Amino acid sequence: MVLLIMAAGSGSRYGKLKQFDELGPRNEFLMEFSIYDAIQSGFNHIVLITKKENKDFLFEYLRAKIDNSIKIDVVVQETHNLPKGMIANTKREKPWGTAHAVWCAKDYISTDFAIINADDYYGSEAFKNAAKFLKNSVDQNNYGLVSYKLKNTLSKFGSVSRGVCKVSNGKLISINEHLKIQESGEIIKDYDSGNILSENDFVSMNFWLCRANFLNHLENYIREEMENLNDIVKSEIYLPFAAQKLLSEEIITIDVVDSNSEWFGITYKEDKENSVEKLKLYSENGIYPTPLWNN
Repeated sequence: MVLLIMAAGSGSRYGKLKQFDELGPRNEFLMEFSIYDAIQSGFNHIVLITKKENKDFLFEYLRAKIDNSIKIDVVVQETHNLPKGMIANTKREKPWGTAHAVWCAKDYISTDFAIINADDYYGSEAFKNAAKFLKNSVDQNNYGLVSYKLKNTLSKFGSVSRGVCKVSNGKLISINEHLKIQESGEIIKDYDSGNILSENDFVSMNFWLCRANFLNHLENYIREEMENLNDIVKSEIYLPFAAQKLLSEEIITIDVVDSNSEWFGITYKEDKENSVEKLKLYSENGIYPTPLWNN
């Protein structure tokens, strides 16, 4: 099974490249704990999407730690890499967004795969449940989304962006993107839309379980969206919107897979202390070995 990790972000709110911050007891990156959990659950091919300047470093760093039985590919998300025949007449430097990032891995993935963010902690049970879904579901139009409770994905230090899920009988109906969610007293509110949200709403943390045909769907989606971008220099093409379009057109179905895990991340620099303490505690309690890798 393939795990695709998106590690091309700029970390603008955090103040640095947070996916390469040393948070573990032995200075591990946060993504290393996800890779460890994935390998323990049967994933044997890791594909990372990153910037050109990070490619060699990231491959050498992980290859030195992870057993050679696990395949590692590092792919660069480049703005000029577009579907055949497409040319964007722009000097744009900012990546085209998460949908484009995943599509850039098309030459490295030929089977079903999972997608995660490099700067999120997802939990071991989430990977076990993801692996179970990919192994047991044979319908190539049936996808999965590992979900978390909204109350467990907030930051104490500022607003967060979350895709809030509408679910019926275990199936995803829709995702409504909320861009400025923050807890105030007993209320969780999206200050962008003004909507009051429930602490038990299921949200997407970009842990998608996809079929190989998703890459073809993404190419078609990118072609369509490129023609409709409001700002050719700044607008992005988002992964959740691509999945929702396929869902709304009844091309795919999406099972909501319970993570049964705790999530945490480092949206803001103040979140770092919490992440460091949690990883330290998990290691002390034997959830993870120290050091994480034997190599």
